[in-house]
Amino acid sequence: MERYKLLSEKIKDKTTQKERYSSTFYPTIPYRDTDVYIYSRSSDRLDLLSYEFYKDQRYWWVIARANNLGKGSFMIPPGIRLRIPYPINELELERFIEDGLT
Repeated sequence: MERYKLLSEKIKDKTTQKERYSSTFYPTIPYRDTDVYIYSRSSDRLDLLSYEFYKDQRYWWVIARANNLGKGSFMIPPGIRLRIPYPINELELERFIEDGLT
């Protein structure tokens, strides 16, 4: 569950006494001059684009959040103009998360 490391915490459900992760609230990703814009192809998925641009598929949520995508699926319809926030680094992601949660 490495992908939840920065975004949610493990909590004990009061009703069932089972451990679960808290809800994840993704931060807003600001626009920058260095952002990359592409048009999606029929084979594009959020996790694959994340790996292509960030060399890590765990950051799929950055692309999803920046483009209001990913509600239930990694698939992206072809022909959509996508904003790829670029570049990003882990420290910056932690700042996005802290800003989004406070």
